[in-house]
Amino acid sequence: MRTTVLAALLALALPAAAAPAGSSGSQAVPAYVATAMNDPVRAADAKDDARRQMAAVMGFTQVKPGDKVLELVPGKGYWTRMFSAIAGPQGHVYTVWPEGMAKYAAKSYAEWQKLVATPHYANVSLLQQPSAELSVPAKVDVVFTAQNYHDYHDPFMGPVDMAKFDKAVYDALKPGGVFVVIDHVAPAGSGLADTDTLHRIDPAAVKKEVEAAGFVFDGESDVLRNPADPHTAAVFDKSIRGHTDQFAYRFRKPLK
Repeated sequence: MRTTVLAALLALALPAAAAPAGSSGSQAVPAYVATAMNDPVRAADAKDDARRQMAAVMGFTQVKPGDKVLELVPGKGYWTRMFSAIAGPQGHVYTVWPEGMAKYAAKSYAEWQKLVATPHYANVSLLQQPSAELSVPAKVDVVFTAQNYHDYHDPFMGPVDMAKFDKAVYDALKPGGVFVVIDHVAPAGSGLADTDTLHRIDPAAVKKEVEAAGFVFDGESDVLRNPADPHTAAVFDKSIRGHTDQFAYRFRKPLK
């Protein structure tokens, strides 16, 4: 009881950052996350922050100023711009575009080339690599992928040996670093059956693959879960697009 009371008093004594515009809920977030979210250059992104739970997701990744981040398949850069702002001039964000994505993301890739040439994003690098390979110039603190882990299992990306790929992710991290995977939920027990049709994946299959590479499961977040999603429609279906049930898993590379 004494420990609980002391913890409560300490929590009251600590200054809390105001929740940034677009964040969900009233839980305070680190000041550097709030500052990054309210960066004027994110004006176009901010409208999606509540739906995509930006503040909660950034907290879940445990990214902090000065960190090095590796993002797989950055898309239009929604998450990257936040990682860049949080990492700051002492950190860096490496973004990987697998060659298998080329024919599906030509426009995004062209926009990305412009982004990394912008002075505001001087701490962001673009790495175009074969889908089945992964290398990074320096060890990183966080590896992050949102809605794309399932793609690595599909024919257009490879084939990719996921055991080797997840081991490459493991090797890219510093000891104690984390691998965060967010993806669309497939029915329990379906394994990899829906990756190329519904663009979903069974969370249990992800956990099994990643742990096999040496990672330790370090937690999950339910902020992107949607119990109303029946898991039977493709993620691009108008009935569910933008509101799919998504899991967020964090895996940690052991210190030793």
